[in-house]
Amino acid sequence: MARIFASSEPGAISAAAAFLREGGLVAFPTETVYGLGADALNPKAVARVFETKGRPRFDPLIVHVADFVQLGEIIADFPLKAQALAKRFWPGPLTLVLPKKNVVPDIVTAGLKTVAVRIPAHPVALDLIRAAQRPIAAPSANRFGRISPTCAAAVKEELGESVDVVLDGGPCRVGVESTIISFADREPLLLRPGGVGAEEIETIVGPLLIPDRTEARPLSPGRLPRHYAPRTPLVLWSGSNLTIDGKRIGLLTLQSPLNQDHFVAVEVLSKSGDLHEAAANLFAAMRRLDSLGLDLILAYPVPNHGVGLAINDRLLRASIDSHT
Repeated sequence: MARIFASSEPGAISAAAAFLREGGLVAFPTETVYGLGADALNPKAVARVFETKGRPRFDPLIVHVADFVQLGEIIADFPLKAQALAKRFWPGPLTLVLPKKNVVPDIVTAGLKTVAVRIPAHPVALDLIRAAQRPIAAPSANRFGRISPTCAAAVKEELGESVDVVLDGGPCRVGVESTIISFADREPLLLRPGGVGAEEIETIVGPLLIPDRTEARPLSPGRLPRHYAPRTPLVLWSGSNLTIDGKRIGLLTLQSPLNQDHFVAVEVLSKSGDLHEAAANLFAAMRRLDSLGLDLILAYPVPNHGVGLAINDRLLRASIDSHT
């Protein structure tokens, strides 16, 4: 049975750390989303992560560390441009893909010679890693391909009793996953937009390369075409005329629409149009719409800059089609 602890409860973090050291699974908050954590150096524990999520083993995981000392224990090289990004954005919602040491099991990296790693900017996550004295491999704490959880209640809804401990640290501040930059080939490659805007990164390392989306296997988490998806069909919508035909339709939009008459429910991500607020609200809003028994969810794209690039990426991967 999953034990749910408030992260502020005395002894909660030390108890969760003990479960991790013993090969258990711990769901914990980060500034991006809640992660499903296991000891990254324990292949059997990591295998439980894949089994619990229903995640294919060809999809690599992100390893969370507490500091640069711990980072040095698992990476074989740290290019200067990667160091510059780490110094600027860590702790924070940025993941770097770097050459790995052999101590990192192949199951974590899907057999790749690189490991995706970051230092999270959440006190509970950092305290847990330090208490466990282990790097923690942690994808989002949800069933594979579904909406990422941004609160402990969503973790419980997704994974039920299959987790040993859930640390409740309140809602996640950023609300979308980390930006992933690969240094596998020395020059920085944008593998996933996320909580740090690509424009900010490019001010430090110059133009980012963009990979072909047709790689034979994922180069990092979040690369699969269908991901972050509700059970209700979701369609990207530009605002053109609709044929309703008696359907129950929900709308996901940045700001309040001029006409709400056609929709059973409307989720506004930010009344002021703030993209950071919208990102923090995105997955919770998708979950609320998904719980209403709708026939369809329509989603307006947001301005495609900064964290808006990440929001649009998540909407695209959650959608079944586009409607123009």
